[in-house]
Amino acid sequence: MHRTIHPAILYFGTPVILISTVNGDGTFNLAPMSSVFWLGWRCLLGLAASSQTTGNLMRSGECVLNLPSVSEVDAIDRLALTTGSNPVPEFKRAMGYRYEPDKFAAAGLTPVASATVAAPRVRECPVHLEASVATTHAMGEDDPSQKGRIVCLEARIQRVHADESILMAGEAHRIDPDAWRPVLMSFQQLYGLGGRLRPSRLATVPERLYRARDANRGRP
Repeated sequence: MHRTIHPAILYFGTPVILISTVNGDGTFNLAPMSSVFWLGWRCLLGLAASSQTTGNLMRSGECVLNLPSVSEVDAIDRLALTTGSNPVPEFKRAMGYRYEPDKFAAAGLTPVASATVAAPRVRECPVHLEASVATTHAMGEDDPSQKGRIVCLEARIQRVHADESILMAGEAHRIDPDAWRPVLMSFQQLYGLGGRLRPSRLATVPERLYRARDANRGRP
């Protein structure tokens, strides 16, 4: 039997990513987030307008979307409640956030150079997506109390790096979903994937039929 409820959040489950960007002084920022969805070689990132990551993205127009596996879950949690903004925004201070100038060191992760952007990749993550900001979309414009507080940034992927351990056998450019084990956030808790539930009819469609112009633009 269903019951009408009023939950504070509606985070039913999305992948966690670590966004690396370059600060105004040339140092690096690294932030975990999970308000993201993908379509082709583009994605939408939902971020607080006042965050350090958002400011870096709006200024530089580029980033790396690093996708951690379940092996990096401790590093993700070490970044929780840290911010690259100094002073710490009041709403984050109320949540217990603290200023952390060196996010890579705090997380125990290693920055490595990217091919198409200045932002670094995270060596330990199995997937690195170098990306540029295509456009921004405002959210909450219908509500004066929310207007200007959240933005959605549309990112175009420019280069994909994947660890060989998650590639499909005999396929140079396909991720093996049975080998890839992302971290998911559901209602603020971190989870991994279980086993495959059943064969998917959608999977009978060859992946190559989904390849769009953005993917071709991202060839090395």
